[in-house]
This record gives sequence, C-alpha cells and structure tokens, in this order.
Amino acid sequence: MNIRIDRIITRGGDSGQTALGDGTRVDKSCPRIEALGTVDEANATIGVLRLHVPPASPLDATLARLQSLLFDIGGMLCVPETESPETESSAGTSDNFRGGDAAVAFIEQATEQLRAGQEPLRSFVLPAGTPGAAHAHLARTVVRRAERRVAALRHDAPISPSVLRCLNRLSDYLFVLGRHLNDDGRADILWVPGSASQG
Repeated sequence: MNIRIDRIITRGGDSGQTALGDGTRVDKSCPRIEALGTVDEANATIGVLRLHVPPASPLDATLARLQSLLFDIGGMLCVPETESPETESSAGTSDNFRGGDAAVAFIEQATEQLRAGQEPLRSFVLPAGTPGAAHAHLARTVVRRAERRVAALRHDAPISPSVLRCLNRLSDYLFVLGRHLNDDGRADILWVPGSASQG
C-alpha cells in the first residue's frame, strides 16, 4: 500500500465534522469517531510504554506489531462495513478483518509466553510499580475503553467480531506485560482491602 500525505492543515474539520475513509462526512462526536479516536489514543499510550522496554528487543518488536494492529483496526473502523451473508460468522456478523484471527492468535501466544514465568496471582494488582508497569496498566485501561467504544458502535453498525477479540486480548496482554515489568509479579503492588480507612 502506498501512502502519501501532502497536507496536514486541511481546514476540513473546522466545522466539527470529519471525513471517513469512504468520503462520508460525520460529526466528530459520533460513535464511530469516538471509537477511532480511542483506538488512536490506545496506540499512543503503547508508544509511551515502548520507552520503558529495551529498543529492538523482542518486547519492543511485539509492541510495534501491536501498534500496527491498532492502525489496521483504525483503518477498518474508518470505512463503514456492509454485511456480507456469504462471510457471516458464527456470531451472526460478517468478519471482514483479514488477518484478524491470526492477530488474536499472536496476542494469545505472546501473553502466554510472558505469563508462564510469573508468580501466581493471589490478589488484585494495583496499576503501579515500575514506570514500565505503570504505563502498561495505563495502556491497558485505554485499550479497555477502546473496546467499550467499539462495542457501543456495534449497536449501530456492523463491526468485524475479530476487532473486539483483538482489543480484548490486547488488554490481557498489557496486564501480563505490566506484571512482567514488575519482576514477573514479584514486585507487584497488591490491593489491600480497606487500607484507606485504617488509622
């Protein structure tokens, strides 16, 4: 795919509307743009997270691949889908996300590779610890919000089921990555119930 961007300032959005990939103009506050913007925000938080892993390491390569996946998802959300009966999935919605199932499998494998060396969970984990772990948890929460926005959009428009599966698995991966960056769970900060009320 050849991509060329000649202009940054277009003034096309000055009226509070923007163009989708098929040329349709919509309000910037519409559910599709909310979903797109939150996926973009999730991507940016992963970019910050990459500052806390060694450059060109396997972790950095995985995160780069996940950022590209989020761009793929953004590209899909940017062009409204039309349902296709011949490609209908078991969920009853067409899945036009080519490579979506492979992406889900990749995220699951990456998650299990990290989880295999971790301390068992014995309590809820607070989003804290090392800077890397804290940013992994921040990215996780933004991905969860992106998942909610896409799920809400699904009520108004067809969305490929594997998009939601990718976002769901990605938040799981980021949770496990957060534990990995906390010495594989040994430096996790655990929830202490009722601690705020203790004198």
